[in-house]
Amino acid sequence: MLRYTLMRLGIFAGCLLVVWGLVYAGAFPRGFGDSNLLWVLLLSLVLSAPISFVVLRKERDRASVQVSQRVDRMKANIEASRSQEDEAVDEAAQSQGQARTSS
Repeated sequence: MLRYTLMRLGIFAGCLLVVWGLVYAGAFPRGFGDSNLLWVLLLSLVLSAPISFVVLRKERDRASVQVSQRVDRMKANIEASRSQEDEAVDEAAQSQGQARTSS
């Protein structure tokens, strides 16, 4: 998951450098007043999203598998914990029931 995130940030940084260069070269229009930085960041984000979607498909699938395995392990742990609690409650109820019948 960290690898995917770093790769995505790398693509964004590359797009940021390219867009920054193109804006200052005059190929893309500049933002109004002090909004130039925001314009460059927004344009870089818009360009990097589809590039990341296509280029990082395999890495995203690997990250998805890792996340689903982690979720499955957590569900199994929760279910095991729940069954242990149920057993403890049943044993307590049985021991209370036996104590009442013997008194």
